[in-house]
Amino acid sequence: MKAVNHARRLTASETFNVMGPTVELLTGPTENDHDSCLMKGTIPVGGVIPLHSHADPETFIVVSGDAEALSKTLDSFAWIPLGPGDVFHVPGNAPHAFRNRGPAPATMVILSTSKIGRFFREIGTRDEKPVRPPSPEMVERFLRTAARYGYWNATPEENARVGIALVPPG
Repeated sequence: MKAVNHARRLTASETFNVMGPTVELLTGPTENDHDSCLMKGTIPVGGVIPLHSHADPETFIVVSGDAEALSKTLDSFAWIPLGPGDVFHVPGNAPHAFRNRGPAPATMVILSTSKIGRFFREIGTRDEKPVRPPSPEMVERFLRTAARYGYWNATPEENARVGIALVPPG
């Protein structure tokens, strides 16, 4: 089998609000699920990305701010602090989550698949400020779309057990 190499240019970026965090597509996703997609993600102060998993591997490189990434070991979860220059790799199907308890937004470059890029394009909105907390309709749309893509999302109770509050206090 002959290997095929190809280059892709950064495209005019598209930025989407994903119920709080934002995702900027730096290379547009293709129709091939396994093609790479380069993104920039930002988690606002107090923001979370709930516990979830998907077959797509992801590699995160922290550019600015501080965040915590939830990693699953054989029998438990552990929060790993991340700061500028840190790299966090998530293999396919590994449960993971993020939270930002720092004083500034946390920004990361993310390398994953075109499938995930298309997912963010489909579920994200162009709102500059997110509705906090997201409406039940927004959450239902997110979960329905994630299920169609084959992505697993933890329940509110499962998130609470690992230290993630899905509704901000107050």
